[in-house]
Amino acid sequence: MENPVNTMEEIKQYLVSDEEDLLNFNEPCISKENLALPGPDFIGHYFGISDRNVQVLRNLSQIYNNGRLAGTGYLSILPVDQGIEHTAGASFAPNPMYFDPENIIKLALEGGCNAVASTFGGLALHARKYAHKIPFIVKINHNELMTYPNKYDQIMFGSVDEAWNLGAAAVGATIYFGSEESNRQIIEVANAFERAHELGMATILWCYTRNNEFKTDEKDYHTAADLTGQANHLGVTIKADLIKQKLPDTNGGFRGLKFGKTHPAMYDKLSSDNSIDLCRYQVANCYMGKIGLINSGGASSGENDFAEAARTAIINKRAGGSGLISGRKAFQRPMDEGVNLLNLIQDVYLHKDITVA
Repeated sequence: MENPVNTMEEIKQYLVSDEEDLLNFNEPCISKENLALPGPDFIGHYFGISDRNVQVLRNLSQIYNNGRLAGTGYLSILPVDQGIEHTAGASFAPNPMYFDPENIIKLALEGGCNAVASTFGGLALHARKYAHKIPFIVKINHNELMTYPNKYDQIMFGSVDEAWNLGAAAVGATIYFGSEESNRQIIEVANAFERAHELGMATILWCYTRNNEFKTDEKDYHTAADLTGQANHLGVTIKADLIKQKLPDTNGGFRGLKFGKTHPAMYDKLSSDNSIDLCRYQVANCYMGKIGLINSGGASSGENDFAEAARTAIINKRAGGSGLISGRKAFQRPMDEGVNLLNLIQDVYLHKDITVA
């Protein structure tokens, strides 16, 4: 475990008016005593008694024990599959060097990340040079944007066996929970995860909600704590070893859209309007943290990226989450700045003064 590059005072400068809410909030609705919290023996304690085979445990350990956060139980992962999800031109125009996938791997290495997540083609092209230097996470499905008009569906881009062949430590997949195609995606990904575990690879699920009806004239519920929390719960049910989820910024999706099953305590006793409480509800739905929650870093907004990254990391850590998976904020800028941003995120998890609420 390395020492932080950024001091606590430097981190606080990014919080502006949010410092009190983010750093001093200590009355969560769900007590941290009920959570499985990240720590040095997280894998042995929670996965060591599971049905995951020895090779899965070894690959999970490889991910958790690499980079600047090695041995902490926290994760900093660089994901770059946006060339498919958002078109390569739109993703890499701010920094064309990342059209070359080797630079993606170099950024993850220079940035001290636990692992790098990318496409079959990008990782396979450089597998022999880098697969033994940093854990590879192969994204096995994507939403392609060449169909006109655009549709939103995750389709397989390769096989789990192919990911194993190129030396991947884990496979990653996305399910659009709530979409018309979600039933097929659940079956496909569940089968893929079963095969990945047979071969000894870990599994990471992007648990995204997607339905045009989830966005109303009043509110966008795609990032509501109750909807994303339930997506997480479905994700851990198909044996994801890590859950990737967007940070919640609202709640009451089931109520506002008038569907699903709810209980008043979901909103009155298990969560509040505080951003840490909203994220903790997501953690609770990951088997109370026994399956780690990593929140996504979100789109790049330019000069506010560092502040947004610090804020997201603090919310995730204080909620009981396991880290951040941040891409665009890092690779859509010069490499040295991208490294600094990744290090800022990691420093939030390295600082013992930032505690679980």
